[in-house]
Amino acid sequence: MNDSSRNKLMAIFLIVLIDVLGMTIMLPLLPFYSERFGASPFVVGLLVSSYAICQFISGPILGYLSDKYGRRPVLIFSQIGTFIGFLILAFSQSLTWIFISRVIDGLTAGNISTAQAYIADHTSPAERTKAMGKISIAFSFGFFIGPAISAFLMNISMRAPILLAAALSLTSIIASYKFLKENPREVIPEEKKIIKRNRNPFSFIMDNFSYLKNKNLQSLFLQIFLFYLAFSAYMSGFALFAERQLHWKGNILNPNQIGYAFTYFGLIGIITQLLVLDFATKIWKDLKVIAICFFLCVLGYLLLSRIHDAIFLVFTGLLISMGSGLIRPLLISEISKNANPAERGRVIGVNQSLQSVAQVVAPMFSTYLIQRSLLSMWPIASAVLSFLGLGFTLFQMKKLSLK
Repeated sequence: MNDSSRNKLMAIFLIVLIDVLGMTIMLPLLPFYSERFGASPFVVGLLVSSYAICQFISGPILGYLSDKYGRRPVLIFSQIGTFIGFLILAFSQSLTWIFISRVIDGLTAGNISTAQAYIADHTSPAERTKAMGKISIAFSFGFFIGPAISAFLMNISMRAPILLAAALSLTSIIASYKFLKENPREVIPEEKKIIKRNRNPFSFIMDNFSYLKNKNLQSLFLQIFLFYLAFSAYMSGFALFAERQLHWKGNILNPNQIGYAFTYFGLIGIITQLLVLDFATKIWKDLKVIAICFFLCVLGYLLLSRIHDAIFLVFTGLLISMGSGLIRPLLISEISKNANPAERGRVIGVNQSLQSVAQVVAPMFSTYLIQRSLLSMWPIASAVLSFLGLGFTLFQMKKLSLK
């Protein structure tokens, strides 16, 4: 990797880190902030799902636009939407306005997928797994720092963390505008037919279905969809689960303590991606590492269903954060390697849409279980989904070994 590409990746890493910080500051806060306006656990799930529905609609569109007009303008547009959404959320006076803020943020939610496409454009296939891993490190840093900041600022007011998230979003807009450079990518001959075919701005809608039927991508999309379902159920339900079932020194966990639990999960993710990702992929093929990580997640979710003392989050958080921290970058790297360069933005946009579908279904399901006091069933559902992901990964490994 030359110095120019390295500098571009450093810029996108810092921008993604700022974006993720804003998101993770909100993560432990949103359930409790919504409950102040009378939201039940299921309504909290609907809030998460409303964002995801809009993200599902906009993901492929933003991917198409980033292929056509470039990654940088689409990234900045997405960041502006996030900034507006945070401002509306901070000054909301009712659940209706909270829903509106999530819809605006969801319709412009192309920050991460566009950043991933930008990375894929500026790395070779051999470098891509490591580069995608660095973006996952940005996620983990965000999960490490963001919830801790949120837990601290909640002592001042519920609005303070949201205002900080808005300020960080504004910072990322300025950083993208000033520091992110994008040179026109040379179009190689085999891409010309694709570009010509896609001059119709609505042709990408049908193309998205063809990506899901692509034999090189189909199994990878299925694996990452099962991962997203399991992880979305886990992340959307954890705060509500923790304030109902987990205890520390005889007392139920409070919002601040739950924020610090998210911080621990992020720390494990950072350590995993810094120390384990390169080591594991040098020893084993990517699919074998993915299978091991699915197994870790299954074990972690099953253990979580049985605990009541928060001290055991040390073990469950270790297993789930290690597994999920490696699955995401490995699968996204594999998807980008198997995508045509001219359509990489759309393919990663389809991945974003699959994540959005998971974030529509899983939060409603998990928060419904929690509202019905079926607390142990919530992590068991994530364990079953991860087990299915493990099964499909093993099947793909066997199929490739027969070729």
